[in-house]
Amino acid sequence: MDETKRRDLEAIWSAGVAACHPSRLLPAHLPEPPSGRTILLALGKAAATMAEVFENAWQRPLSGLAVMPHGTSASLRGIDFMTSAHPVPDGASITAATRLLALAERADADDLVVLLLSGGASSLACSPVEGLTLQEKRRLTTALLRSGASIGEINCVRRHLSRFKGGRLAAAAFPARLVTLAISDVAGDAPEDIGSGPTVPDASTIEDARAILQRNGIDQPHSWSESVKAEEAKDWRAEFRIIGNGRLAVDAAAAKAASLGYVVQVEYECCLEARDVAGHHAERARKAAPRTAFISGGELTVTVKGKGNGGPNQEYALALALAMRGRNFAALAADTDGIDGVSQAAGAFVDGATLQRGGNAERALLDNDSGAFFGSIAGLFVTGPTGTNVNDLRIVLIDP
Repeated sequence: MDETKRRDLEAIWSAGVAACHPSRLLPAHLPEPPSGRTILLALGKAAATMAEVFENAWQRPLSGLAVMPHGTSASLRGIDFMTSAHPVPDGASITAATRLLALAERADADDLVVLLLSGGASSLACSPVEGLTLQEKRRLTTALLRSGASIGEINCVRRHLSRFKGGRLAAAAFPARLVTLAISDVAGDAPEDIGSGPTVPDASTIEDARAILQRNGIDQPHSWSESVKAEEAKDWRAEFRIIGNGRLAVDAAAAKAASLGYVVQVEYECCLEARDVAGHHAERARKAAPRTAFISGGELTVTVKGKGNGGPNQEYALALALAMRGRNFAALAADTDGIDGVSQAAGAFVDGATLQRGGNAERALLDNDSGAFFGSIAGLFVTGPTGTNVNDLRIVLIDP
């Protein structure tokens, strides 16, 4: 790829990610201090950085726990931290949920419980409903992730198989004052879908969750649990604030692209199948004027039928390369948390020459093996954890 285009793509993507870093978002949203204790709970892919920023800004005694993905580290003074699995829960995920619930339950009416919530929380803290084993929960999660179901559908099922999600953490914290500060990784920013809504009531039902599994051909579990409803939560002293989201990242990326001389078009919430979105974007790109930048956010899905490795952004990038064969363009599709799907890359670069660099792109796409394809041609974009998570950010640049 032309080095100038690569630098432009990385600069645009990085501007979007930087705009959503907790160091920029959290300090303006610190809650009023309590007369009692402050208990800090941090959960999600951005938990480490959110907890660090909060701890440095709070300047008061703190206790609590931060739960983050395996391989993540944190520099914390007053609270503990641990790691667990994503995107499929493990035994540490159950330990995490148990510890978070216990901390919330110990809070009194004079205390403040703060939950710093970000994407990935649904897997990192897992407390299966009675009668449901971890093995069964892992099976259901894997089947849902491979089915092409939306994140809203996946989290609806999760809320009804849990003793932690669907408002149950807030119920445990009552009668303490509870403030949730969330960085949203879901389109539409519905609080019940961010980390499966551990601190908000939920209008969906067990029957809704059953229907999702039925539509996707997934066997039903034997055990269910109804989520907390609004009537049950009427006495909660709970506040929920979204402090950052994908729209913020898209806007910041667009501003950077404009500063580099591109005419910018944005699409905030792309939530369809990765291949379909790539085809739609290729059609628009073929008609675009020179020096146009298409920037899109949201969360793409993949219906996994093959046995390959990759993620939604890499699948999008491969499908885009096939749809734009030989045309003069350059693109980067990557997840803002630095991890795309089950791969170790954030995403991938493509341009008009991608298909000439080797590999069988058609076969790789059929086998959902975009990761191996891009690895073989040095097309992967590897960043490591970014400290935030507002989901996908894709940039397509059109040249004469």
